[in-house]
Amino acid sequence: MASTIDLEQIKQDFDDRLALLAESPLQWAEFLDQVAVFGAHYSLGNQLLLLSQAEQRGIVPCFFLPFGNADATTGWKAHGRRVRRGETAYKIWAPVRRRPTDAQAEQWEADGRTVRRDASGRPVPQIVGFRLASTFELGQTDGDPFDPPTVLRHRQGRVLPQLLTGDDPTGAYDDLVALIRADGYTFQLVAPGSRHLGAANGVTVPGLRQVLIRDDLSDAQRVKTTAHELAHLRCGHVEQVPAGENLHRGRCETEAESVAHIVCAALDLDTKDYSDAYVLGWADGDLDLIRDCADIVLRVARQILTDLDPAAAELEAAL
Repeated sequence: MASTIDLEQIKQDFDDRLALLAESPLQWAEFLDQVAVFGAHYSLGNQLLLLSQAEQRGIVPCFFLPFGNADATTGWKAHGRRVRRGETAYKIWAPVRRRPTDAQAEQWEADGRTVRRDASGRPVPQIVGFRLASTFELGQTDGDPFDPPTVLRHRQGRVLPQLLTGDDPTGAYDDLVALIRADGYTFQLVAPGSRHLGAANGVTVPGLRQVLIRDDLSDAQRVKTTAHELAHLRCGHVEQVPAGENLHRGRCETEAESVAHIVCAALDLDTKDYSDAYVLGWADGDLDLIRDCADIVLRVARQILTDLDPAAAELEAAL
């Protein structure tokens, strides 16, 4: 692969791949599988950029990290692995951050841009642009054993969601409940058919600020449904919709289930038997809509995974 990347080709490839996602629900389901493998740490643009470069090299990528700093506290070095000499890096878009002056911050705010500030009111470093940075695939490294997230394969032909059975291998149920409560909602297990819940496996009741989950679900299904309801909160489906405007229910359910699938996959819970039924059938080829949906799904999944494992913030900062 050449050491330089054609920026025009990057843009064209991004648009082509986005068109495929908008064209077919199956393409969306397969995209979620690939995102789950990478752990949702990359933005939509970087996900598609990495997949494009991997296809050019004729490989199925597994997991990406940067080389790592000199102190071996980041990247592959932090996992006891080294990039082999002579390997060609993959390129991703990395944010460029700097702290604006007070005058710059005031101008940005006057222009309608949000400026983050610390407790004292001083502007904190903001993203001011992006640059191409290097990252490496697991197969380019040697060293200590490394277990990437579970690789899930799409099973075609499934129409109805199948409830998950068995135990919860994630150990994350209590933590997911804690995140729901931290967002200001109560959480309760209730009998099927209960008020508000009805025939659903789970429901969020905005007026009462409640999340209700069926009490007869398997441990595996219970953690998946809890992640789904948390995703509704984090995606803004419950309280962040402008007055007089309704989000398409198909979009809300697709986003929430997509987030739950990515989160559970990163925690080694295969939800495909259930999640395959939630695919984009409402977008009708709208590229802007697909892009917005994918951006939300990746951002929220990354946020939840970081909340569940604060150590993952190292990846967030590095990517």
